[in-house]
Amino acid sequence: MGYANALICALDGATYRELEPHLDEVDFARGEVIYEPGQPVDRVYFPNSGVVSVITAMQDGSAVETGTVGRESAVGLMAGLTEVAAFSRMVGQTNGHAAVIESALLRRVAERSPRLRQAIVRHCDALLAQAQQSVACNALHDVEERFCRWLLTCQDRSDTDEMPLTQEFLAMMLGVQRTTVTQVAQILQEAGVIRYQRGRVAVCDRRALEGRACECYRRVRDHAALVLPPAPAQDGPCAS
Repeated sequence: MGYANALICALDGATYRELEPHLDEVDFARGEVIYEPGQPVDRVYFPNSGVVSVITAMQDGSAVETGTVGRESAVGLMAGLTEVAAFSRMVGQTNGHAAVIESALLRRVAERSPRLRQAIVRHCDALLAQAQQSVACNALHDVEERFCRWLLTCQDRSDTDEMPLTQEFLAMMLGVQRTTVTQVAQILQEAGVIRYQRGRVAVCDRRALEGRACECYRRVRDHAALVLPPAPAQDGPCAS
């Protein structure tokens, strides 16, 4: 099959040939729980499309998104280096498609492939940076800035201007009330930045959306560009 996942595309041909027989194709749905906290991470997901949210939930049922994973990385990637249990809930933010491998098999290949080990470490670093920035963002920036940042991040991973995002889902992602989401969406819609109706958000003015987003969007994006491989490996599965 063809791959759109950046991590797989960054692998050299020899490493990919070791992985390829063990990669399965799966679909995941919006709202589908991939991992619950405490659950062993026995499979690693490499999205080719769609977005997975990293959700931190509290005992009272409240929750907030602390990270997103799309085709630029993988879900449960640390399990490619050592046995781990999930700390957060992993949930499909949108419908998507992924290549999946058993964690134990990925670890065996990583033991023999310095390039794969380096890729895993770099991607884990990028995901950690995203989580760290999200902590600061949720504490220091207002809802409109965070709303814009979140839409940009989602759009980057979906390749479309229109996304199926309900009011309830947006409220959970941002850790706010649904009435707050309505107010912010109305402000942005009146400014011509987005169009929001019937559980769908369309980005109408990307430049204006970036201008209204907090600095966190650019910081996370710039760090990822610094630490992640810039292009597919010349002998890898996505080489032209």
